[in-house]
Amino acid sequence: MRKKIGVVVAGVGVGLLLVSASVQAHHAFAAEFDANKPVQLKGKITRMEWINPHAWMHIDVEKEDGTVESWMIEAGPPGALVRRGWSRESVIPGTEVLVEGYQAIDGAFRANGRDVTFPDGRRLFAGSSGTGAPLDGRDPTEPRR
Repeated sequence: MRKKIGVVVAGVGVGLLLVSASVQAHHAFAAEFDANKPVQLKGKITRMEWINPHAWMHIDVEKEDGTVESWMIEAGPPGALVRRGWSRESVIPGTEVLVEGYQAIDGAFRANGRDVTFPDGRRLFAGSSGTGAPLDGRDPTEPRR
């Protein structure tokens, strides 16, 4: 009997460790991004990573002095992006986009993307819902007040 209880307790402990690791991997917005640091970035897509739990768009932003900043833009999960109208054809390297979002807390060239505007005027929501990002009305799945 004691042996069975020990095995069950050990199994529960391992399960809790796995769940906490999973929660850490899928961070809350406030753990990495600053709602008080909105950014608007106009640049060219260099690549798009369609990976879980968040897709990443990489863009090069040319500054007025000619220098280039390479930014990483976190977006929602690939499946959610596709349901919102994104496709592999909409994020072709070289396409110039306007990204609106929130910069990383540490000031790195990394942001949580909210909206991406394409050359044809299409504006697609890129953000991750339910992660603590500001309730700014941009998320079409956001509860209305």
